[in-house]
This record gives sequence, C-alpha cells and structure tokens, in this order.
Amino acid sequence: MNALFSIASRFVDLKAIESIEPLGNGLINDTYKIMVQGQPRYVLQRINNAVFTDVDMLQNNIEAVTNHIRQKYESQGVKDINHRVLHFLKADTGKTYVVEDGQYWRVMDFIADSYTYEAVTPGYAYYAGLSFGDFESLLTDLEAPIGEIIPDFHNIEFRLKQLDEAVAKDRVGLMREVEVQKLVYRIRAVADDMCLGERLYREGKLPKRICHCDTKVNNMLFDKDGNVLCVIDLDTVMPSFVFSDFGDFLRSAANTGTEDDPDLDNIHFNMEIFAAFAKGYLEGTKSFLLPIEKENLPYAATLFPYMQAVRFLTDYINGNTYYKIQYPTHNLVRTRAQWKLYEEAVKCLPEMKQMLGV
Repeated sequence: MNALFSIASRFVDLKAIESIEPLGNGLINDTYKIMVQGQPRYVLQRINNAVFTDVDMLQNNIEAVTNHIRQKYESQGVKDINHRVLHFLKADTGKTYVVEDGQYWRVMDFIADSYTYEAVTPGYAYYAGLSFGDFESLLTDLEAPIGEIIPDFHNIEFRLKQLDEAVAKDRVGLMREVEVQKLVYRIRAVADDMCLGERLYREGKLPKRICHCDTKVNNMLFDKDGNVLCVIDLDTVMPSFVFSDFGDFLRSAANTGTEDDPDLDNIHFNMEIFAAFAKGYLEGTKSFLLPIEKENLPYAATLFPYMQAVRFLTDYINGNTYYKIQYPTHNLVRTRAQWKLYEEAVKCLPEMKQMLGV
C-alpha cells in the first residue's frame, strides 16, 4: 500500500491523504479511492496498458473530450460543472498520468453524492439513451484530434476477416465439429448485409462521430434523486458510427437472457427497452443525427449481437485465447446465445422501424 501513497503523491499533497482504499470491481482497470478528512476526495486508477497500449493517446483523448464538455457547460451557464464532467489531475510530469515500474496511473476527482445502477429498466434505458445521445451531441464540434484507441474495435469487416483466418488455420481442429461448421455458414450467409455500415462509410454517405463505444447503464452517474449527472468510463471514446453507442447498449440491455445463457429459450429481444432507449437517444441526438443514421438504427440493433457472435466463435476456433472462460465450451455457448439474440432482433426489425418512423 505504501507504493500507492507514493504514486498518489505525484498528483496530490501526500500530507492530506489519510488512506487509499479499493473502489468498485472493474474488469479492466484497478481502482482506489483516496480518502481526505474522512471522505473520498480522489480516484486513483491503474490503467491496463495491455488493453490500452497507447496510454498517451488514451489520456489525450480523454482530456480533449472532458475539456470540451466543460467549456460547453461553462458557456451554457450549467451549474455544478464538477458534478457533470470528469476532471483528471495533472501529475508532477505535467501529464495526466505517470509511469511507475512499467505501470500507468492516473488520478481524477471523486464525484461526491453520486450513484451507479446495474439494473436495466425502461426508465434507466431512457436516461441512458438521452445521456449518451447528448454526450455525442456535445462533441460534434470538437476540433481536437481524437485517436482510435482500439483500432477496428467495432469494424465488422475486420471481425469477419479474423473469423476467416481462424477457420483457415483451425489451430485446434474444431472445424471438424458440425455445429461449428453450421455456425460459420450462418454467419457468412448474412455477412454482406451486416457490413452495410462500412460500405456506406466508404461511399461517403455515413459519417463517423466521437462516440463512447461502451454504453452501459453503469457507465453513468446519478444523483440521489435519480437524475443523470454525467457519463463516465471514457477509455473507449473514439471515432465510430453512431451504431456503436446505439447497438452495443441494446445488445446487453435488451437481452432477456444472459450473454452466455445456455438455455436459448430465455433469450428474446426486449422491445420495451428498445423503445425507451431509442426515445431518449433520438432526443439527445436531434441536433445532428442524419436521416441515414436514424433509418439504420434498427440495423445497429442486429449488428452488435451478430458481431459478438463472430468474436466469440473466432476465439473458440482459435482455442480460447482472448476471452476468459469458465469451461472449455464457454465461448461456443456464448456464440449460440449471441446468435439467438441476433435472430430475435431480426424478427423485431419491422416493429423497430415502425417505432422510429423509418
């Protein structure tokens, strides 16, 4: 723990720190709260540079985004801005991160009297749509360059290429399995349709926006009255299609089962969640959303379970080298579940389009 005090002291006055305690249970970064006068005052976080390999780009992205939003709020006369946007402290290096023994660390202000929620109700889905849509809206005029922190993160053509390479190499001999062959066939059968977004982009019809790219209910902070304070977890902010923020939220939130549900009868696409999230999202993006973006939001709802099925099946064929698994066929079970969700979302396409008026 002395090492944590040493790292924290490069951002804040060591004399003020009473204790440093674990905070949350994040899967990627290690997070701690820095206690000052009996209250959490700062958040100390180790950045997982195995996932985010260019930490300088990562922090430059976050600084550009948070500074821009802060300036927007100041010009709009928004009150209590420190509760509405994250603030990262500069270290003794002048940067918002330090390197100690090959590990990367940063410190941000702790937003007091704030809460996160895990449950996905129609109410929270609406707030999520509104908040992530507003987040994108605030960044439409951002001039500072934003790098692609995880290249091709939501590029379905790239993910399909990875699947093709896995099939061709067949490292552990899984292409002998009939079920795997059938899943690959089904995925490839609709691949052209699912690559629509990339084609529209190449044709100059679809723009890239600055998107959050990890849209979950628990990536928002709420006040005690249930009002949204701000969007958090900005590590994946990068240029992408609006489909990323719209489709990725629904992939998890609108699934009536679990991501790795072995009972496919549990998996359906929850249209009540879709309607609530879409309502909020359209309100948040009304200042900039193009007709071609709006009319393809239903496509986005099918794209992300499809893309995740591709990624899980690729990893299964490769011998489970990327995702953590709990048993040998875990990635195959995940693939089945995501494919079922994709099929259920496809069934709902006419209703989605009717709801959106497209």
